[in-house]
Amino acid sequence: MSRAELPSRRSLLAAAVVTAVAGSAGPASAGTPTAGTPAGHATGTAARPVDNRSWTSYTDWRGGTAAGTRAVAGVRPGLLIARPAGTTDYTDPHTGRTAAWEYATWTSPVHRLGVPATEVIASWNAHTPAGTWLQTELKGTYSDGTDTPWYVMGRWAAGDQDIRRTSMDGQSDGKSTVWTDTLSVDDAASGLRVVSYRLRLTLHRRPGTRLTPTVWRLGAMGSDVPDRFTVPASRPALAKELIVPRYSQEIHKGQYPEYDNGGEAWCSPTSSQMIIEYWGGRLTEEQLSWVDPSYADPQICHAARYTYDHQYAGCGNWPFNAAYAATFDGLAGVVTRLGSLTDLETLIAAGIPAITSQSFLAEELTGAGYGTSGHLMTVIGFTADGDVIANDPASDDNAAVRRVYRRREWENIWLRTKRYNASGKVVSGTGGVCYLYFPARPAPRQRKALAAVGVR
Repeated sequence: MSRAELPSRRSLLAAAVVTAVAGSAGPASAGTPTAGTPAGHATGTAARPVDNRSWTSYTDWRGGTAAGTRAVAGVRPGLLIARPAGTTDYTDPHTGRTAAWEYATWTSPVHRLGVPATEVIASWNAHTPAGTWLQTELKGTYSDGTDTPWYVMGRWAAGDQDIRRTSMDGQSDGKSTVWTDTLSVDDAASGLRVVSYRLRLTLHRRPGTRLTPTVWRLGAMGSDVPDRFTVPASRPALAKELIVPRYSQEIHKGQYPEYDNGGEAWCSPTSSQMIIEYWGGRLTEEQLSWVDPSYADPQICHAARYTYDHQYAGCGNWPFNAAYAATFDGLAGVVTRLGSLTDLETLIAAGIPAITSQSFLAEELTGAGYGTSGHLMTVIGFTADGDVIANDPASDDNAAVRRVYRRREWENIWLRTKRYNASGKVVSGTGGVCYLYFPARPAPRQRKALAAVGVR
């Protein structure tokens, strides 16, 4: 993100989403009340237009179809390579290098979406030691009874020495298309929806070794967010602020331009690092040794490098950020959509901050001082008047990162699916996209809050 209202690298996705949300079924929701909702919220009846399903337990992993993989129990159950199913050659499109890899696969059972979806976004949490990597794929079934192909939703490794982590643009069957990290129905106005899906993991390792990735969480978020320029207002119900580290992306301008032109575009990794450190995640001196020692906050440079998507040519791939967060001990990360500030209040009340994605003109968000076609910031609390307290990385320095934004303005720019840009053209909004990072073993109150917003 830059301060200017510039076209983002999600321009094609934005155009697709505008088409996809046109004619979407279902009422706008201010969030479904649950037992985890803070007292004082209005009671609503609208259904949540989002379906989350994650495989995380030993039973989950045992329930899939394995070809060379094995489920392991323990404190954090997972999936790993037991006996390779075969060997394959992979030519990295970003380095041109071809190498042989042993592989094993796991395929989930069919998940029928509670919300037939116009969009589906997969996310995963894994450990990939040097010499290993993974691929996540998704195969959907449409409401007309036909199937999508197996779409690659990401080729990922925590490091960048074996392969370059990458999305795969250009995948389409004439009914849906994968745009970076999002499977989007091409013409949602037709009524076509994705009604179910399966996920497939392919785990890779160097031949002849006993190395293995370990996957702890795999899931997807399907959504059918109503087409809207404005959203219903929620009523304030919580005054609380979490103490989250403050980091500016702007002080990294010009640093490591090979990663999305340097710090001015690093809103996503900067926001990720703030919340990772809130939960106690720290990088070692050895991990940071590659960073120029004259640079302040070297962990932000590190986060940019290790969230960078070489196809997207940016650090804002949503699942790659969630996967990066989960490389820190004891952390989990998911990509989802929320329904209102009610949902964020539920999370903040339980001590869980959130990273939100929004786009706006400068005049639409009082006090921001900039407009953007796509920007991530961290919501850390609410004032007594219900206004949003955010750590906004698009600030001149760390001291200026904490901002207070007007509740009604902020809620609308985050939750809408359509807006007018600086040229007066209709473009997309993100429809409530956010990243949630939380303990892999959440406390009961945290677990209850996550369940209240549809994450388990």
